[in-house]
Amino acid sequence: MGVYHAGSRAVQDQAGVRVRADHVGRSLGQDIKPIAAAFLELQPLLIVGGPDPGTGSVWAHAVTGTPGFVRATGPRRISVDAAHVFARGTTVGTIALDPRTRRRMRLNGRLTPTATGFAVDADQVFSNCPKYIQRRESYEAVDRTPGTPRRLTELGAEEAEFIRAADTFFLATVHGAGADASHRGGNPGFVRVASPRELTWPDYSGNAMFLSLGNLYADPRAGLLFLDWETGSTLQLTGEARTESAEDGTRTVRFTLTEALWTPDALPLRWSAPEYSPANPEPAR
Repeated sequence: MGVYHAGSRAVQDQAGVRVRADHVGRSLGQDIKPIAAAFLELQPLLIVGGPDPGTGSVWAHAVTGTPGFVRATGPRRISVDAAHVFARGTTVGTIALDPRTRRRMRLNGRLTPTATGFAVDADQVFSNCPKYIQRRESYEAVDRTPGTPRRLTELGAEEAEFIRAADTFFLATVHGAGADASHRGGNPGFVRVASPRELTWPDYSGNAMFLSLGNLYADPRAGLLFLDWETGSTLQLTGEARTESAEDGTRTVRFTLTEALWTPDALPLRWSAPEYSPANPEPAR
């Protein structure tokens, strides 16, 4: 089908879902449909993930703006009025997630700087089901001055507690010809801090495409973004991840930290309290 690379195919075959993946893969295209364009223009937040051209490390970044700052400017292009965080020509993955409606849209492609920010020309455009998205009924734009970013090589008590309390994070991964940004959600505690440099989380049943795990199968580099939906603080992590499969068919992802960036009050948005997704499993004790 040309939709999946060898890494995704390998994980699909391990899980025995190739036929289902082929069916779901028909939803991937290059064109931004009118309903997707309208969805984008309502969003105040976009996640962008990809490799740093200088170091090769993979990062996930949050960019924000007044709704309309992300918009479709062609059948296969989005334009973003925000400072670009990657170099010209970088392959990136983007995800726009709306907690109010529990909808999300992903667009993967190549970044080009523009006069007002950056554009991404699409290789893949698709939406996902609302599974594991926590509903937040509303948000407000607030006037915040971001704190000084702090770089870390391991997690301290504050960062570990921040992760344990999280119900959502974003995952950036790469493969030989592209990048992807995806959402991971669950009840607080679904991400475990195994040590100051290691996290684990369960891979919950999803759409069977295995784009993220397929990327990790081919290239272990990964970037994680945790955000505080009330204070706007962000914790970005870069490192490597691998998937561990158990005899019962369940999968766990183990992430090893190389570097982290903690930024207090980074985002000028405050969201309402979550209503947890009914699909969320209870975290294992």
